Amino acid sequence: MTIGYDRPLYVLPFDHRGTFQKNMFGWSGTLTDEQTAKIAAMKQVIYDGFQAALAGGVPQAKAGILVDEQFGTAILRDAAQHGYVTACPAEKSGQDEFDFEYGDDFARHVETFKPTFCKVLVRYNPEGDAAMNRRQADRLKRLSDYLHSGGPSQFMFELLVPATPAQLERCGGDKKEYDRGLRPELMVRAITELQDAGIEADVWKIEGIDRPEDCARVVAAARRGGRDHVGCIVLGRGEDDVKVRQWLKTAAAVPGFIGFAVGRTSFWGPLTDWKDGRIAREAAVAEIARRYREWVDIFEAAGATRGAT
Repeated sequence: MTIGYDRPLYVLPFDHRGTFQKNMFGWSGTLTDEQTAKIAAMKQVIYDGFQAALAGGVPQAKAGILVDEQFGTAILRDAAQHGYVTACPAEKSGQDEFDFEYGDDFARHVETFKPTFCKVLVRYNPEGDAAMNRRQADRLKRLSDYLHSGGPSQFMFELLVPATPAQLERCGGDKKEYDRGLRPELMVRAITELQDAGIEADVWKIEGIDRPEDCARVVAAARRGGRDHVGCIVLGRGEDDVKVRQWLKTAAAVPGFIGFAVGRTSFWGPLTDWKDGRIAREAAVAEIARRYREWVDIFEAAGATRGAT
């Protein structure tokens, strides 16, 4: 079994579901067909921005999208026809505990779209709820075993390590101090625990890290034990432009970080402006393309200082 993906990977993620429903539109409960179509139209704007960025010079071989089946079926099908790198989520949206969006039927959904990557978002803190961690690991091992035993997709694992109340208290209630002082070590422990539980990610999607030495420790964990080709990509977590630029530059300088996945920082502002009538659709598309190209340029410029991954 060969594990890993170590080619450059610049992802524009827009698989957000509850975020669009609740935060963009303020909707709750089951969506109507009209509401579903409105969110799908929003995602088409993002996809058009991605394609505009490719037309503007972003290399297709390094570019990819992450979009959900619920609102992005047409996009996934079009992307497959164009030969784009695609990723599709397997998790229920907005849950503290990982579970499959489609339950035991998850494999059929992966096989319908055959994305390059099957992605999961998992909140896993090694010092958190041990019983929940075990339940999550059991489900994730099912998916890992399926994907690595002939499944059509590779495994992208988005690891979030939210602070426990005790950890936050140790940091004086300062979330930034938690991110800087505690989270990197907890991420290393989480990756190690998950690997020891038989979960093998090809790409780890990692919250931004402030210090290069901590990035290197995360890569070492991801690649330990002969997992030499496993890649890490840094996510944006909806942070502002300044923080995203810092995280991109830091990660790009560390071998093993192969790219990024920056979503809301790329599209939320332009989409909101378009929805509220402040800009035209074409302007929203162009701004999303510009932001995505900027992340690519920053990552490649910083990566050039350390050579190949």
